[in-house]
Amino acid sequence: MPKTLPLLTDTAPICCTPLGDAQRMSADDANALAVRLKALADPTRLQLLTFLLNQPGQESCTCDLAPHVGLSEPTVSHHLKTLEASGIVTKERRGANVHYRAQPEAVHAIARALNVGCC
Repeated sequence: MPKTLPLLTDTAPICCTPLGDAQRMSADDANALAVRLKALADPTRLQLLTFLLNQPGQESCTCDLAPHVGLSEPTVSHHLKTLEASGIVTKERRGANVHYRAQPEAVHAIARALNVGCC
């Protein structure tokens, strides 16, 4: 029977040195970065994040996100839950609706970690 991978969640801000500046990356830093990269390694999640980043207040309701990606609200909620578990989005319930807000600083932290000073 195949071994299942553990569910990784980590919403703490990441602050590891850029990959090209460190002699060795700690296991904690590698795990923190991997959680975020894994969350972003899905076309639908990238579309959802892009949509959120371009909305007023960088937030939207699942009822608006689902039609944008052409998926059902439960499927979109699953993708958003993955982004939330990595700290890339936050959520707030307002009545019957759930609003998700992008966390640009989390995206910037990923970009800083991946900046190897090329180009």
